[in-house]
Amino acid sequence: MKNVVIIPTYNERKNIVPLIEEIFSTAPDIHIMVVDDNSPDKTYEAVRELSRRFPGLTLLLREKKEGLRKAYVQAFENVLRDSEVEHIIMMDADFSHSPKYIPKLLETLKYFDVAVGSRYALDGSIEGWETWRRFLSRYGNRYARWVIGLPVRDCTSGFNAMRAVAFRKINLDDLDMSGYAFLIELKYLLWKSGARITEVPILFKNRTEGKSKISRHIIKEGLLAPWHIRRKKV
Repeated sequence: MKNVVIIPTYNERKNIVPLIEEIFSTAPDIHIMVVDDNSPDKTYEAVRELSRRFPGLTLLLREKKEGLRKAYVQAFENVLRDSEVEHIIMMDADFSHSPKYIPKLLETLKYFDVAVGSRYALDGSIEGWETWRRFLSRYGNRYARWVIGLPVRDCTSGFNAMRAVAFRKINLDDLDMSGYAFLIELKYLLWKSGARITEVPILFKNRTEGKSKISRHIIKEGLLAPWHIRRKKV
């Protein structure tokens, strides 16, 4: 059976090579799918070159940048066509999610359907964020949890491991949010479909290379999205 890590990228050339090398060093039998939105810095070229060294590495190259949700949904559709895939892991390309947690997330899936790499679980933490961003994230997550009832402290975590069988119970077409709201929506649909969710504490580190992609639009959507998600019929 296969464990697949999905990594969406856009202008992550400086990070993607060392990240992939570290993932394979930590979990040699893992499979990795990089989903690149035709990055101007040609991230995809670095991935293609690296795939010569690592047979478990594949590239899904999209025509243009269309956001986190569309990148992930296309990757999910590709991965789920393979009946041998047992577990799916989502993670960022910028080293904010350390590969060292991958074995623990997979171990947790022996007992749960979804394991969330959590900044806000007991012993979870954040390194390198300004006070305002810590405040925004922590209380934004509390707000989302209050609105939709999701039993997760870190609703917006992008570091998640899931059983493929749980994924196959949801309709990917029901996912219609963008940005961080997509991450809340995905957990909500999995939970509502009956998935057993738990959290694994992680140390989340600020971006090492590149520019943070947070924006006013993302903040505004974070306020409105939980109410939209709550109204979903699942």
